[in-house]
Amino acid sequence: MSDNPVLLSVDGPIATITLDRPKVLNALSKSMISELLRTFRDLSADPDLRAIILTGSGRAFSCGVDLKELEEAAEIKSHFEWHGEDSLASVVSACPHPVICAVNGFAITGGLELALMGDFLIASENAVFADTHARVGITPSWGMTQVLPRLVGLNRARQMSLTGEFVDAKTACDWGLANEVVAADMLMTRAAELAAQIAETDQTTLGRIRSLITEGSGGTLEQGMAREAVVFDEHMGGVTSEKVGQGRENVTKRGRQVAGNARPDTI
Repeated sequence: MSDNPVLLSVDGPIATITLDRPKVLNALSKSMISELLRTFRDLSADPDLRAIILTGSGRAFSCGVDLKELEEAAEIKSHFEWHGEDSLASVVSACPHPVICAVNGFAITGGLELALMGDFLIASENAVFADTHARVGITPSWGMTQVLPRLVGLNRARQMSLTGEFVDAKTACDWGLANEVVAADMLMTRAAELAAQIAETDQTTLGRIRSLITEGSGGTLEQGMAREAVVFDEHMGGVTSEKVGQGRENVTKRGRQVAGNARPDTI
């Protein structure tokens, strides 16, 4: 463990952020949250970056807000920005680069909310998820009551949030909380592979598609379709036949690579 609670490494267009307080299961202290805010703001301003991987060191992604620190705080409500423009949830949401959360272990309460701030998450076979807000006595502020039901459904979200029960990686994947589950020693390899695929896409197109998905999730199907039509008209005004040809070549090349690497029974 380093003196810095958040480690950052950048490899070309991909950045990896690692929560690094393994002795306390990467509990989100005030200093860690401040460092996360600074890191995400810095990365958001980097025009050469294309994707971010967020993970944890040791046995946990994060067990949530540092309750020991919070217990000793003079004023809990003002300990840090729980919500608003300067909150962690808002800053991560505003990041222009897709965020992949690679959940390596415990993702509990605030740690689960942090994992849900990404564009999607993949899980190690060792990952465990839980919402213990009701057990701790603190209502959510980073989106648990709104994001979780949209991913797993209303009744499953109620089960998680009202009981505080732990959910294993396979169940989380079956419920739609995690996109996929991989062996523990393959988690970061898979996350890097997905990030590399994101980096290969057309940046402008990806950004517009990402925004459409995010905006559409908060409205009706009709509103989403109307917005998609507007963005299509704006976007296609700048698309040339040469650009389409290059895109077709890239997709064809990628398809041949995938087919060549696949087992015969999976094609």
